[in-house]
Amino acid sequence: MSKSNFDTDMSDDQLALSSVGQFDTAATPLQMALVAASVANNGEIALPHRVERTTTSGGTTVDTTGRSYRQAMSPSTATRLQDLMVRAAEDGTGTNSAIPGARVGGKTGTAQHGLGNTGTPYAWFIAWAQAKDSAQPAVAVVVEDAAADRTDISGAGARRRSRRR
Repeated sequence: MSKSNFDTDMSDDQLALSSVGQFDTAATPLQMALVAASVANNGEIALPHRVERTTTSGGTTVDTTGRSYRQAMSPSTATRLQDLMVRAAEDGTGTNSAIPGARVGGKTGTAQHGLGNTGTPYAWFIAWAQAKDSAQPAVAVVVEDAAADRTDISGAGARRRSRRR
């Protein structure tokens, strides 16, 4: 996978393509998981971390790591995106992401790949889940080698091809 990239020297048509993830735009799965998480977190981006909290041997919390990085969007924009992502997960292309007892928001996508878009596209899916009294994860899934016709590849329906040894 390529490193993240968003060109700053673009024509208006290239900027329009980049705004929907085309042209020379590239993002890592971690960055896209942070996008999903910030939508679920009312627009606030949290610093990624591996450990949620540090405790004593008796279970008393010594330190927590849930620090904010910055506000990526207004809470009202995040709320609108939450509603749209929930609709996509419940009635749209992300219905396979349903989790009983949780509110799930998701977005499927397809990324061009290869010089002049000659490679097999990548299927993407980002999502977040919210349930009472439990962790609220955000994820990004990328399928780079989908076993489907090129025109059928999407974050909603790509399958992984088995590899021959």
